[in-house]
Amino acid sequence: MTEFEEYQKHIQYTHNAFCRIVIRHASIDAARKLYSKWKREISLEYLSEEKFMPFAATDEYFAKPPSSEEYPFTVCGQTVMLSNPDLAAALSSLPETEQEIIFLYFFEHLTHEEIGKRYGRTRSTAGRHIYLDLRRLREEMEVLAHEQASPL
Repeated sequence: MTEFEEYQKHIQYTHNAFCRIVIRHASIDAARKLYSKWKREISLEYLSEEKFMPFAATDEYFAKPPSSEEYPFTVCGQTVMLSNPDLAAALSSLPETEQEIIFLYFFEHLTHEEIGKRYGRTRSTAGRHIYLDLRRLREEMEVLAHEQASPL
């Protein structure tokens, strides 16, 4: 081994040791910050032990009674019974492929990779479609809730 190669090897070892020390000290600093944050936090459990006071009041007169109705939703040749009418209506308004993707992920418990293979997509593309479908479903449910809240 030449003198230049030995010098390069020495520089590499020195750099690696320096990096390990910096990372170690950064992790120690992060742990100290978390510990000091946890020391300053106050738990609200003592409120429930001494005297229970509700955080908000509700008027029972306007509250909707809990519904025991179930709303059927058919996708992929299977029927799923949903207890939320807004969710059932929002799912029904989505295109069929989006309904199938949501069904496969949440009811059949398929992975992103398996869903991607089924539709000829990659794992990450299938995950992105699930995310976009959920966002579209949430927006549709907000529209339905707004329409129900505002009388015409």
